[in-house]
Amino acid sequence: MITGFVHILRLARAGLVFAREGVFGLVDPEALPPPARLALRLARLIERRSTGTRADRLTAALTRLGPTYVKLGQFLSTRPDVVGAAIATDLEALQDKVPPFDQAEAERIVAENLGEPVAAIFASFGPPIAAASIAQVHRATVREGDSLRDVAVKVLRPRVADRFRADLSDYYFAARLAERLVPDSRRLKPVGVVDTLARSMGMELDLRLEAAAASELAERTKDDPGFRVPSVDWIRTGKSVLTTEWIDGIRLGDREGLAKAGVDARALGQIVIQSFLRQALRDGFFHADMHQGNLFADPAGNLVAVDFGIMGRIGPKERRFLAEILLGFITKQYRRVAEVHFEAGYVPGHHSIDEFAQAIRAIGEPIHSRTADQISMAKLLSLLFEVTGIFEMKTRTELILLQKTMVVVEGVARSLDPRLDIWTTSEPVVRDWITRNLGPVGRIEEMGEGARTVGRVISEAPALLGRAAMLSERIDELTKDGFVLAPDSLKGIGEAEARRNRASTVALWAIALLLAAHLIWR
Repeated sequence: MITGFVHILRLARAGLVFAREGVFGLVDPEALPPPARLALRLARLIERRSTGTRADRLTAALTRLGPTYVKLGQFLSTRPDVVGAAIATDLEALQDKVPPFDQAEAERIVAENLGEPVAAIFASFGPPIAAASIAQVHRATVREGDSLRDVAVKVLRPRVADRFRADLSDYYFAARLAERLVPDSRRLKPVGVVDTLARSMGMELDLRLEAAAASELAERTKDDPGFRVPSVDWIRTGKSVLTTEWIDGIRLGDREGLAKAGVDARALGQIVIQSFLRQALRDGFFHADMHQGNLFADPAGNLVAVDFGIMGRIGPKERRFLAEILLGFITKQYRRVAEVHFEAGYVPGHHSIDEFAQAIRAIGEPIHSRTADQISMAKLLSLLFEVTGIFEMKTRTELILLQKTMVVVEGVARSLDPRLDIWTTSEPVVRDWITRNLGPVGRIEEMGEGARTVGRVISEAPALLGRAAMLSERIDELTKDGFVLAPDSLKGIGEAEARRNRASTVALWAIALLLAAHLIWR
């Protein structure tokens, strides 16, 4: 009871800030039930007169409420299904920039986290060069023999984890209350939304996990042309401190700096698109925060990504889904695009594939009446998800994050080259993935994996049979003099026998499916 009252007080304070900044003026009252409309009118009575844009009002309110609300706003910008397309677009402009915290406090956190004084770890430790709601970055140097090496040191804000935990508990309270009092809200899964935000924040609040993400991305992309990831200094990294290679580069938003350095902006735009698609399609692991502030061009013209707090993962089914719908739109195979949605289980089976294909055609045909540089792949996916809502396609968080990242990536690429042909740039990566995974090579690899599984079962069969024989002999020994098994023992043996039968059945099915696949392939 007391905890609920505390949640209500904190949420009321947030509501007061939103009301003062005029955020409730962005809400359409006609979309609300009558009691909520009355509450909205009352909230607008204390609205402060503002000349700023809608995005300005949202940014002011969220910034005043603190880092968790800033992160909530950034997260909801990827969920137009929850907040609506207009507000999601406004939230895209939300900048995570706050004043830095004290240098002495930063050095205390570093020393406490790494177990030594800062002077013993770094040859020099400069003031913060960038600050956000969760952490700030310092430029430092480390001694290696007789030389010095520059590094970037990210330091978590003091007590930020406690603040996040308190605010997240408020979000859970509000989400559960919404699901209980407003049944229609369950379709949007408010508790699930908070779950996703909590997982994301958990990753960002442990800089060791960000270091691991950077290391994994670097390993997966080490042979990719024109793209690289700063190396992690694991010795100087802990839960609240992340040390990486220092990047001497030019931010992609600095067009004048790129021109002075002689960087080929057109080629860089192509690298941005192709690097993202390789990560998403080939690896299923992609940098999900590729805005201009996190991307640099090094002196050699390579694209360098930083800040790995937000990463996306998609499984093989989602990768195939993405590749096939892109290919289907390019080749005007609209029915195939529809079939992919049904095969993936994204659209309920009671709908008509032909009617769904008709809706897909309404999106695809306008594409072919435009020049390639006028076609937005991100806009295409956005329209696709809008149409699929009519056919009860369930919210797929991983696909929404993918689509939102694609919007940002495409915007960055076109800022470098306004006439960039997204389709021609993407085609080699998409074609390579489809050839590798949907062509004969992919089928052979799938068969090989199946054969290895069956091989393991067959190779272990003699040992399993031997253990079964020994068990039988042991039981004979125990029961030859009239030994009676307890009911629990009989139950355990029965369960073990059932497990063996299931294992045998699975093995037989695997062998049968392998043989069937082999015959079909031939």
